[in-house]
Amino acid sequence: MNPETPIIPRSVLFGNPERMSLQISPDGERLSYIAPVDGVLNVWVGPADDLTAAKPVTQDTYRGIRIYTWAYTAEDIIYLQDSDGDENYHAYRVSLTSGEIIDLSPYEGVRAEIQGVSHRLPGKVALGMNDRDPSYHDLYLVDIASGERELLLRNEDFAGVQCDDDLRPRLAVKFTDAAEMEIYRLQEEGGAELLETLAAEETMTTAPVAFDKSGRKVYLLDGRGRDTAALFLWDLGSGDKELLAEDDRTDIDDLMLHPTENTLQAYAVNFLKTEWHLVDTDLSTDWGVLRAACDGEINVTSRTTDLSKWTVAYLADDGPVRYYLYDRQARRAEFLFTNRPDLEGWDLASMHPVVIKSRDGLELVSYLSLPPGTDPEGAGRPRDPLPMVLWVHGGPWARDDWGFSAWHQLMANRGYAVPSVNYRGSTGFGKEFVNAANGEWAGKMHDDLIDAVEWAVSEGIALRDKVAIGGGSYGGYATLVGMTFTPETFACGVDIVGPSSLLTLLQNVPEYWMPMLPSLRSRVGDFTTEEGIQLLVDRSPLTHVERIRRPLLIAQGANDPRVKQAESDQIVESMREKGIPVTYILFPDEGHGFARPENQIAFVSVAEGFLAQHLGGRAEPIGEAFDGSKIECPEGAEGVEGLGAALEG
Repeated sequence: MNPETPIIPRSVLFGNPERMSLQISPDGERLSYIAPVDGVLNVWVGPADDLTAAKPVTQDTYRGIRIYTWAYTAEDIIYLQDSDGDENYHAYRVSLTSGEIIDLSPYEGVRAEIQGVSHRLPGKVALGMNDRDPSYHDLYLVDIASGERELLLRNEDFAGVQCDDDLRPRLAVKFTDAAEMEIYRLQEEGGAELLETLAAEETMTTAPVAFDKSGRKVYLLDGRGRDTAALFLWDLGSGDKELLAEDDRTDIDDLMLHPTENTLQAYAVNFLKTEWHLVDTDLSTDWGVLRAACDGEINVTSRTTDLSKWTVAYLADDGPVRYYLYDRQARRAEFLFTNRPDLEGWDLASMHPVVIKSRDGLELVSYLSLPPGTDPEGAGRPRDPLPMVLWVHGGPWARDDWGFSAWHQLMANRGYAVPSVNYRGSTGFGKEFVNAANGEWAGKMHDDLIDAVEWAVSEGIALRDKVAIGGGSYGGYATLVGMTFTPETFACGVDIVGPSSLLTLLQNVPEYWMPMLPSLRSRVGDFTTEEGIQLLVDRSPLTHVERIRRPLLIAQGANDPRVKQAESDQIVESMREKGIPVTYILFPDEGHGFARPENQIAFVSVAEGFLAQHLGGRAEPIGEAFDGSKIECPEGAEGVEGLGAALEG
């Protein structure tokens, strides 16, 4: 890239957004969004016709709020917050009339889950809480004004529950020991009727989504008898299923239902990019106005109950999210703000969708970013091969999407090609693709990543001896696999909250994951059988530490409930015993990833310095990046230039 291209400050990419998560109240009178107060994210609310009058209505002073919704009273906000990343979320209600904030789930060590709010019961919220049994969430109807709760379902079996518009639990699913998924209809008088049993290979592409207005039919994603999941309307009385939408390339990705009638108005699919398809032709004019208002992928973030006003986010790969307020009667889309105005004016990278063929013929939908100025034709091919960072998504039952990525932008700006690959097991691409990952952790799933590296080298994108691997969660595991199973392929690795042992990972899952354990045993490996244990041990990087040849950076949150700190501790200890250097970063106030921007920026400063040392790219000096962070380095501070001095300073 042009060496004169300015370095984008880490704070621009990873600091708090100026504003985000725009929503409109159900009555259309107020707008809400998330924005910092003294550097901490909180919910703000203001008049719909005067956003300059918005004021913060929550009072978080440390971790920041990221999840909230309007109650249908249009006078209350409900939000979730955990403690230092432990994911034991509490549900809070803030009254916009009085300013009072109450904890709707005031129980220590309990995880609350919002099961639903409804226009039919505006003063209530359905909450799942595991205060009786940590493994199962009982369902409660909670009065948001008083916090009083009424037990709706004592749950001793189910992995998930679906409520209707009256916030009554109507459907539930559970896994059998054979990893089959059973769908039950819940009886009002108690008890449950088994409706259908899904084979284990169907469970990732079949699930009930939402009830229609009558409560007698349910929208169902169903992959049975086909590869990709289609959308059906399932009559629970007759058992009939009416096909509503399908796509041969991908599963149905998202639905737009009428806010009170629950009729299907549009659906989305996502192969390379998100594509919306209208079902309700009454929205055709609206969609035309929205398409003309701004470039980018359209994401309708909220609508009033009468559909008169919508909030809309436009997503781009090379710029901030742009938020609009759409007035349906006037057919006018009014620009309100972007989430990160500091991005404006920087030379940002484009994200190129590409399809890479795996060695056994699967199509791996991937996204490639290149340093600005290295791709004169704009075709996703640099003039000359570049150092490369393969950035691997977590899950693994998730997917990478087209759009703005702070990590892609950072690494492209520092001089690297950056591909992200939807390896087998990624969701959204049909049943065959997701099931191809069963039992293939560190097997064919890793082969897909290696195939992507070989593709990048053969296409003149990457320098073979300057390829790094990094990512979080499963991406962190993939990094450790890369360092141990293919130790000569990668010049270095960046592991963020990645498990080092599949056996200890599955033996120590959060208690509320217990209902899903049969599925995990089926897809990852069975820790209850001798053969399964051997597979898990063989596929664990911890077993093969002595193979590590290249530099490794590991980062962990101390309160991570999914990938416990022990996963990082044990591989660091094994490397120490074997005299293999490693740099280990620990955050005592974080969990599965780093939520506080002070911690995220601190880690990014270490990561980019580490990559620069081993790939030859650029880096913003650490400087004052640790200000406000609780970063610790239990091992290997000498492995990253400037890290030791920054910790002491």
